[in-house]
Amino acid sequence: MKGVSTLRLARSPSTVIHTAVVWCALIASSAAQAPKTGPPASPAPAVLDPLGRESPRGTIAGFTEAVHREDFATAAAFMQLSERQRPNAESLARTLTTLIDRYYTRPITSISGSPQGVATDGLPLDRERISIELPNRTADIVLRRITDKQAGPIWLISSDTLNQVPSLGRSLEASWIERNMPEGLVDREFFGISMAQWTVWAATLIVPLLALWAISALVIAIAKRTVVAVRRPLIDALAKGIRWPAILLVSVGVHLAFLPQLSFTLQDRVVYMRLALVLAVVLVGLLLWRFMGLSFQYTRIKAYRKGHAGTASLMMLGERVLKVLLVLSSILVILALLGVNMTTALAGLGLGGVALALGAQKSVENLIGGIMLLTDRALAVGDFCRIAEHLGTVEDITLRSVRLRTLDQTLLNIPAGALSQSNIENFATRQKMLIQTTLRVRYDTTAAQLRSILEEVRALLTGNPELEKEDARIRVVNFGVQGIELELFAYVMTADFNRFLTVRENLFLAAATVIESTGAGFVRPNEFAYANVAHPPAHVAAMLDDRAHSSTSPSR
Repeated sequence: MKGVSTLRLARSPSTVIHTAVVWCALIASSAAQAPKTGPPASPAPAVLDPLGRESPRGTIAGFTEAVHREDFATAAAFMQLSERQRPNAESLARTLTTLIDRYYTRPITSISGSPQGVATDGLPLDRERISIELPNRTADIVLRRITDKQAGPIWLISSDTLNQVPSLGRSLEASWIERNMPEGLVDREFFGISMAQWTVWAATLIVPLLALWAISALVIAIAKRTVVAVRRPLIDALAKGIRWPAILLVSVGVHLAFLPQLSFTLQDRVVYMRLALVLAVVLVGLLLWRFMGLSFQYTRIKAYRKGHAGTASLMMLGERVLKVLLVLSSILVILALLGVNMTTALAGLGLGGVALALGAQKSVENLIGGIMLLTDRALAVGDFCRIAEHLGTVEDITLRSVRLRTLDQTLLNIPAGALSQSNIENFATRQKMLIQTTLRVRYDTTAAQLRSILEEVRALLTGNPELEKEDARIRVVNFGVQGIELELFAYVMTADFNRFLTVRENLFLAAATVIESTGAGFVRPNEFAYANVAHPPAHVAAMLDDRAHSSTSPSR
């Protein structure tokens, strides 16, 4: 009974309500403590330092630029100054910048541009080393990576390096220009650069230019005297096409090699190096452009001489494609040198290519059609052909069309894409040309005369060295309404149309002479051969009577 009463008490309404309240409180508490499963919060955007101190290269470039514009408050932000060094911050900044400008002779691109620096230099990951070549030894400028509250991870010139700057400054010596150029030129400045530096700058350009011009002129003169006369046009073409681009390119290279000796500041060297490299890229592109033009022209001439006109036309199209790729590559390299983000540029180029492909489908179709046309060797420049209903000579095959000089001497542009749907008959590919005609002699010609005509004309065909012997023939093929029909069939072994006309003309005149010498004659056009003959042969008279009767009988 006690167990039953206990069970009933547990199931009483007040107990059940109390238990439910307790369970609800527990569930709410656990729900409040459980982590919320909402969408993940987006990561905070990376903080960019307004002074560009994210990488060692940015720190050195920004520091020297601030010192040169006399902004020492900003320059101090690039240095890890201790309390003892802070009063001498301006002097330390000036001395360190002078050391960098004078003794750091490498391109600024050799300094790491990565926020993590160089991980394989043997230093801790928060250290970066930049070496300068002093007159008697090598010194290191050490940068340290710290975390700034506002700017995030940045690189600063370490305080240990700043402690060594005064002793390093005592190693400063007069530059080569200051030691060897007149004092008057050293003291005078133009655009912040001494006249001595301007003089040496001009000399490093003019002297190599004149020296290379003289050497190239001597080499060309010797080559013209030693090579055979056949090769002299090639030497002239090379001298005219690539001489000056090569001279300018080598002169720029020599000038850039002397650039560290000009004592320009690091910022001036960076800007000047970019401009000089842009000029070098332009000169390299021009040199390759002309060299490709001369090479393809020389190869095309050899192909034409060997009779490979299709190969020459394909090379012409290949030359144009390579030149387009050369121009695009040069533009991309120049943009990279000017500091343009190439990832963004390539993405824009890809989107532009897609848009161009969608908007220029016909042009792409013509381009592919031109390539397929040349690879199939259906046409070549100089071929005489029939395209659809047009006869003419192919003058050029471009990236989008074929230019046909018609018999009326008009220039017809046919889209290359349309050629795949047109009938092309190329007469330039034939090795022999056909003579086929019908000779009609009168019905009063006797059988003996016919045999004599056939024998003598066959002798003409077999005795002519310009005719193919195997297929040359003359046969009696029909007794037609207007006369006895003899078929003359022969191939002239030539691809020259003018020569073909001459051979055909001589053969026709010789055949006419044979027919006349036998006493026979040709049928007059548009009249019956035996209209004025009193006694035609019996078989001929019967045939004529039958035809006359059939023509006068009423139709059914």
